[in-house]
Amino acid sequence: MSNSSESNQKIIGVIPARYGSGRMPGKPLADICGKPMIWWVYQSAKKSTLLNKIIIATDDRRIEEVCNKLNLSVIMTSVNHDTPTSRLYEVSTLIDADLYLLIMGDEPLFNEKCLSLILPQSKTPDYYVAALTNELTEATEVIDFSNQKIVCNSEGNALMISRSPIPYPKGFLDYHYEKVTGVQIFSKKALKFYNDTERSVLEKAEENDLLRFIENSIPVRMISSPYKTVSVDTYKDLEKVRTIISDKEELLWKTVI
Repeated sequence: MSNSSESNQKIIGVIPARYGSGRMPGKPLADICGKPMIWWVYQSAKKSTLLNKIIIATDDRRIEEVCNKLNLSVIMTSVNHDTPTSRLYEVSTLIDADLYLLIMGDEPLFNEKCLSLILPQSKTPDYYVAALTNELTEATEVIDFSNQKIVCNSEGNALMISRSPIPYPKGFLDYHYEKVTGVQIFSKKALKFYNDTERSVLEKAEENDLLRFIENSIPVRMISSPYKTVSVDTYKDLEKVRTIISDKEELLWKTVI
């Protein structure tokens, strides 16, 4: 992996992997076509030339052991983190960089091509926070509370993030809903701000880390990405991802032979 941006900023890719999940315990180790989910995320990130380093940040020795066996760079972090951004902050205290790219460990369909979209287009401000979004094309996706919908201002910064369908289509229907994906990026100072600031009211209600910045007037840039992701939140999602990856692997094999 090479030194990435034109400004020679150091960018670290971090994949948080927590074992304890209310709906899917041990989710990062869930089998997908013979490999754990975390392996698929790591391999996709590894294809990018924009990252100086990729590391898995976990709180569980079982995940660490699997990562070591598969030659995936891994670091142990505290078991006390209640959010991925909090775990990312700890990594920022251990590994110095200008920007920290968060790639959720439950995004096995993550496409490394999307990374160029999320990087600052010019000089990085001290407090840089950005996230990729995907358009929701089905009504069922819009009402699914696991999809966190966004409303932005004219500059593309988030005004609100909610699990409810926002805006409500009372007087206007020609609106494209977008959801926040598990690909986000933070400057070092932004992560320190997050760590030093109490959880906000909306953050507690919606359970979204980015709301801590929004409620404290720190811009959160939202960038629509054409690269669709499927977050594995349920066993139904897991089966969907298994089918997609299996079909891709089969197509690749047919192409090779």
